[in-house]
Amino acid sequence: MTSLTAGSPGILTPAPAPTTASTAFGLRIFTGLVGVLLAVLVSGFNENVTKVAMPDIRGAMGIGYDDSTWLLAVYSATSISAMAFAPWCGATFSLRRFTLCAMGAFLLLGALCPFAPNVNVLMLLRTLQGFAGGALPPMLMSVALRFLPPGIRLYGLGGYALTATFGPSFGTPLSAWWVEYAGWQWAFWQVIPLGLLAMLCVAWGLPLDPLRLERFKQFDWRGLLLGLPGLIMLVLGLELGQRLNWFESGMIRIFIVGGVSLLVLFFINEWSHPLPFFKLQLLKIRNLAHALLTLGGVLFVLLAVIKIPSSYLAQVQGYRPLETAPVMLVVALPQLIALPLVVALCNLRRVDCRWVLAIGLGLLALACGIGSQVTSLWSRENFYGLQAIQIIAQPMAVIPLLMLATGGLNPADGPFASAWFNTVKGFSAMAAGCVLQVLTLNREHFHSTMLVDRLGNSPLVSEGADLAHRIHQQAVVLTSSDLYLYMAGLALLLIVLIPFGPTRIYPPRAAS
Repeated sequence: MTSLTAGSPGILTPAPAPTTASTAFGLRIFTGLVGVLLAVLVSGFNENVTKVAMPDIRGAMGIGYDDSTWLLAVYSATSISAMAFAPWCGATFSLRRFTLCAMGAFLLLGALCPFAPNVNVLMLLRTLQGFAGGALPPMLMSVALRFLPPGIRLYGLGGYALTATFGPSFGTPLSAWWVEYAGWQWAFWQVIPLGLLAMLCVAWGLPLDPLRLERFKQFDWRGLLLGLPGLIMLVLGLELGQRLNWFESGMIRIFIVGGVSLLVLFFINEWSHPLPFFKLQLLKIRNLAHALLTLGGVLFVLLAVIKIPSSYLAQVQGYRPLETAPVMLVVALPQLIALPLVVALCNLRRVDCRWVLAIGLGLLALACGIGSQVTSLWSRENFYGLQAIQIIAQPMAVIPLLMLATGGLNPADGPFASAWFNTVKGFSAMAAGCVLQVLTLNREHFHSTMLVDRLGNSPLVSEGADLAHRIHQQAVVLTSSDLYLYMAGLALLLIVLIPFGPTRIYPPRAAS
């Protein structure tokens, strides 16, 4: 059976195999979906845990600070790049084969990392593991869109939302626990138990589709040779820019300018290719375009509300990661209950998901507004109220975006939507971290300078080191307040965009 490839008149490609009784939703498909969800969560945990545990890893393996920044950067670059091309691979080799291969490589490379004899070998292992880990998130959206019936499809997409709400918040406590009680090696090995379980679920649950190797006849080689290095260069430039003083560094100039140039050529190529990795024509869909734009802003806010309290408690109150963990768990664990409740709400025909999105963003703005009142007297307990608001705010801000991004799409466009959504998600989270780092350093420098100027003629100057410490603490407090205000403003701006962007969309169950 053949069909015209969407957006490419005159080019025939085999259509996906129709859903049969063997692939109808049931216990096996549910088990497979759970397996893919576990795989994606494990992939997210790996990146977050190794980031938080990097000081312990550096000390144990004798790695310098510069090398550690490269270790984090190459993993992020290859992970984000893999998200862009994995949907094509999943459609070609089958979801089950590709997911199992990616997960197997991911676990094997993670097991080998602590045994790396030097930093160069570790860099290679982490680079390859980034490709394997980044290939997993698009598979979850693809499985949900393909196999779940309309009545529960939104719950499957809700499972994907856990990767944006539960995963990042759970990463810090998980890292603290492994490093504190099991040893630094488990920053790498913690993926193995759940990863093996995920592979078993996927192997038993997902059907084995036939290979579609005929797709290689229309393989987008030019797109791969332009897009892959373009994404990697741009991510490396953004990740390393702050440390190398941005455009003062020739390397950063090459990375950013070269990466942007290659991506421009990549998108020009994708526009006319008969079987592209990215279908640019989908951006004409208002709901998808709005969802992708808003997603970047939401991820910025979600990352900030994790980083701000963690940084404040560490620098002002001297908390170790294990002592900060309860603040993160207050948001992470209730997501397992709050998220299905929000999905159930959005699955009602009479509920407009745009209103749910607006309320969720409003609650995020409220939490950040309250957080802007932070003082040097705040301790862990003062953040619990803010985190409690985010329990319901985060899923309300993410689930509607998934509805808007996937609602009304043709089944053939599922892999293209997955490539867009996952790549934007990964890139936005990385870019948000870079922007947040720049804002933090600039505001800390500004407040430190202002405080020193005000105290210039004070007799307290004679206190020396103690005064410098107190100035730094107060600068951190003021910076935290500023960042919370910025995030509140961003959330409110995203609300303002809603009336001008998406159109009313009904949940899959109602539409059916």
